[in-house]
Amino acid sequence: MSSVPPFTPPGGAPPPYDPRMQWRIYREQQKAAWRAQRDAWKAQQQALKASYAGAYGPRVPSIVGPIILVAVGVVGLLLYSGRIAPASFWSWYGQWWPLLMIGAGLALLGEWALDLRRPTPVRRSGGFIGVLILLAILGFAASSWHKWGAMRAEWGDQDDNFFNMLGLPQRDFDQPAQSVAAPANAIVDIQNPRGDISVTAGEGTNVEVQAHAVAFATSDADAKKIFDAEAAKVTVSGNTVLVKSEGNDSGRVNLAITVPRSVQVTVNSSRGDVTVAGLGGGANITSRHGDVHLSAIQGSVQAHFASDRGDFSAHQLDGDLIVDGKFNDVTCSEIKGKVTVNGEIFGDVHLENISSAVHLHTSVTELDLAQLPGDMTLNSDSLRVTQAKGQVRVVTHAKDVDLNQISGDTYVSNNRGQISIEPAGIFNVEAQNGKGDVEVTLPPNASATVDGRTHNGDIVTDFELAVSGDEGKTVTGRIGSGQAKIVLSADIGDLRIRKGTESTMMPPVPPPPPNAPHLKAPRGAPEQPVTQ
Repeated sequence: MSSVPPFTPPGGAPPPYDPRMQWRIYREQQKAAWRAQRDAWKAQQQALKASYAGAYGPRVPSIVGPIILVAVGVVGLLLYSGRIAPASFWSWYGQWWPLLMIGAGLALLGEWALDLRRPTPVRRSGGFIGVLILLAILGFAASSWHKWGAMRAEWGDQDDNFFNMLGLPQRDFDQPAQSVAAPANAIVDIQNPRGDISVTAGEGTNVEVQAHAVAFATSDADAKKIFDAEAAKVTVSGNTVLVKSEGNDSGRVNLAITVPRSVQVTVNSSRGDVTVAGLGGGANITSRHGDVHLSAIQGSVQAHFASDRGDFSAHQLDGDLIVDGKFNDVTCSEIKGKVTVNGEIFGDVHLENISSAVHLHTSVTELDLAQLPGDMTLNSDSLRVTQAKGQVRVVTHAKDVDLNQISGDTYVSNNRGQISIEPAGIFNVEAQNGKGDVEVTLPPNASATVDGRTHNGDIVTDFELAVSGDEGKTVTGRIGSGQAKIVLSADIGDLRIRKGTESTMMPPVPPPPPNAPHLKAPRGAPEQPVTQ
């Protein structure tokens, strides 16, 4: 062993290692570094703000934001106080909400013009942009609400499932039947804002009303208030019998009404289906949300879909039929009078066995038929007519047009799609197409003078006709004695003139008198496609 003592550092032994102390020292160093970085960022941000303000001027508030807030507050107050009906407001707002964006843009342009005259540039605050985006989203939702047919059908026309979602039980009540004597030449006026309406003709002379009320309430007392508010009342004034329910947002009342066969009926329904059958004096129906079904009615019938679209059907009507508004599907059969359909059609249209003239007008398609013993089908892609008598006129956009067994002069104008026409005899045919083929099938014993041309397409003919041209081709000639006139044209598409078979021929129809009007192309600017 060595006799030398171990080395001892000056001041004594080193302090023992303390991990906690080392962690506190490290944490303080990190905090100091973070504070230094933060102070550097703040200094840099302040420098950028100072340079930006020096270049663009101070920030000035815009007047658009306060105006929007005041307008929203006023509208909310009017809705809360009942001065404006919520349904009417949202229907209006869904149609005209872009005016809000236009007004805000014009106000900003006005502020910009004033700012140009300032000696010092300024910056306008844009904190209201988020509010404008929210209002635009609400406008899109309101305007598209009527297009959510599947979702609304899932909830039901009377919002039954909505109340069930809130956990409100359904309570039913059958109102005592009411019966009044119908005066001479009676008009029965039915008004029901919520609920189905069924009108049938009876053999008696009284107007009989049966009402089944539904309320969604948590107690019998609340249900009774709803039943009392929506109860149907029957009053007589002069020759008018008024059947009216005031309605209630928390319930509905379904009306089953029996009327004398000879009365005239007027129906005004807001939310619910309308069914009318067996009347002898005609009907006038206004529906805002729901389907309308008519059958076995004598006299003229008018149906107006006021705000929201629904299905319409009419069968076995002896008088004229006029339908207008926004519809989904339209189905009509065995109509002896004229049929007129005007409006926007979002579903399919099917007509058959119409003894008089047919006029259909939408923003996309205009159709006139002198008589329709066969059938007609219209959807978003095509228009098909089978067995029509008399003049046929079709003006449409972007549809395939198929006219088969047409016993009359035919005029078709289309801008995109196929055109196929098969006359059932010797009749004039004129077809104009923008982009698409045109095909005409003539009977074997046809007698026609043909004049056709295409700017970019081919010409195929089963008859001995002269075809000439290269890029722009023409076809001319005479078939038989050349009695009828066949005029065909296509900007981009083929022309095909086919020869039919004996089975496609129908009994000859005498030619129209010399003074009979001829179909002419419509005048004016073409319509823009919106619906069918």
